[in-house]
Formats: sequence, structure tokens, C-alpha cells
Amino acid sequence: MFIENTEELAQNKLLLLYIIDKSEVPLTNGQITEFVLENNYMNYFLIQQFLGELVASKFIEYSRSDNKEIYTILKKGKITLDYFIDRIPEEIKKDIEKNFETKKEEVKRETQIIGDYFKKNENEYIVNLKLVENDTTLFSLYLNVVSSEQAKTICDNWKMNPDSVYQQILNTLFILEYD
Repeated sequence: MFIENTEELAQNKLLLLYIIDKSEVPLTNGQITEFVLENNYMNYFLIQQFLGELVASKFIEYSRSDNKEIYTILKKGKITLDYFIDRIPEEIKKDIEKNFETKKEEVKRETQIIGDYFKKNENEYIVNLKLVENDTTLFSLYLNVVSSEQAKTICDNWKMNPDSVYQQILNTLFILEYD
């Protein structure tokens, strides 16, 4: 799929601005790409090209937060989107809003389950597992491990099944309390 005219090119960039703007939480490249591909708005290569162009022209910002690389809309992007919003077909806007409603819980959940790690010294990594709800940290655990592989495995397991891990930790702590 090649962009044959400037109107389609502009519409696709506006579409990405709209998606980033309508999301209640900052989105990663993977989340934006998945959302756009699932809904057949454009192909992978165009998504990446347009995201890069939007960053280069300072419509959006690509930054690092909680060990994730995320996109946020900047003032220039918001003004442009507001000015040209009518170039995005109404049915696509409604479709995006409907899809965001369905994805809202999934995206929100991802932002509440945090598993990060960093290198402390040559043979030591610090892992931080967090469970956050409504900007309140419910659970935070720091662990020292000896390799980045262990740290990554712990973070991955935490993100894949936080409810079970959290429950097992609580059960262990409560059992110890009553022994």
C-alpha cells in the first residue's frame, strides 16, 4: 500500500495523532502499531515512517517512562489535530473511540503492572516489581539478582501473571505470620 496523494498521507498522520491524543495513557510503539494493524488503518511500514516523521517535526514526543518508550502528543500536534480534525472521517473516529473503550482496561492494566530492573554493579541487578492502582502503589518489591537473565525472567513472569504472583507472596507472608 503506497500513499498516492498528499491528502491520504495527511489523513494517516492525523489518524496517528488522533490515536495518541485519544488514549488516556501514553502508548508504546508496539501498542500503537498493534492498534492500527488490528483495525487495518495502514500497514506496518507506514506506521513506523509516519511516527518517525511526526517525532521529527515535533508533533509528538518519543520518551522513556517506567522502562517503556512511549509517545505523547505535543502542543504543536494538538493544535494541528484540532485544526484538521474534520479530515478524519467520522466513522473512523467513532471506530477508534469504540476500540479504545474495549482496549481501555487492557492498556490501563499494563500501566499498573510494573516490572523494571537495572544493573547495580558487575554481578548484581536490582529488580523492582510494582502493582499500582489509581496512582497508589499497592505493592512494591525490590530484589537483588545476579544476572540480567534472572532479572528479565522475574519481570516477565510478574507481567504475565501478577495476580497469581501477588497472591502467592501474600499467602506466604500470612502463613509465616501464623506459624
